[in-house]
Amino acid sequence: MSVFRLSTLLACALLLTACAQKVVPPPKTAATYFQEGESYFDKGLYEEAVTAWEKVRDSYYSPEMNVLAEMKIAEAYYLSERYVEAAAAYEDFLKQHPENERAREALYRLGMSYYQQTLSADRDQTATRNALVTFETFQQRYPDSPRAEAARAYIRRVKDLLAKHELYVGRFYLKTGHPRAAIGRLEGLFTTYPDYRDRDIAWYYLGKAYLGTGQRQKAADAFHALSRNFPGSEYIKPAQEYLEEND
Repeated sequence: MSVFRLSTLLACALLLTACAQKVVPPPKTAATYFQEGESYFDKGLYEEAVTAWEKVRDSYYSPEMNVLAEMKIAEAYYLSERYVEAAAAYEDFLKQHPENERAREALYRLGMSYYQQTLSADRDQTATRNALVTFETFQQRYPDSPRAEAARAYIRRVKDLLAKHELYVGRFYLKTGHPRAAIGRLEGLFTTYPDYRDRDIAWYYLGKAYLGTGQRQKAADAFHALSRNFPGSEYIKPAQEYLEEND
């Protein structure tokens, strides 16, 4: 046997031995995936972070790590402005872990997830109503929380938006020739949102709606409430003129 052939055979034998001894890396642990998620999160790679933390959650490695992964997933959705997914994640967390120490933060973030989905007054207000219910629940459960004042501020904002929506609907009914329906919405506005900042506009259109149904005294009372409570309102003069025109 030639030296060259012998050398070739030895090289092949060594290569086969090396391949046979090649170590297959062990599968990643939940802890490894969790750290990967943290790394992605710190870099702003929220989708990748969610994928890593979902593997932690689905591994059922430990109850505590699962809970933390679930909160992290919700937070990543929120920070990536995927508010629908964030709301769903926070809702699920609260259902699964209502007594967990992180429930307070999850409830507040749920309210913020809904708040970020609110639309203008002329559009659907489902998210606004959800935000109101969530923030009111937060305020009731955690009145001494550092976030309680912020929750109260958001409650005022969403109530104003809901009142503005009622005003929009009432004006729409009046414009389309349905004054009785307008009265129902506008009276409801005053009952449900007595602190609405633009009540002068509501008084004005309520007065017009009353006149549209022949209730002149109620219209006069509405216009009087407008001038009494909002003496500087731009709607006072139009209200007086409208009442005189329909005398």
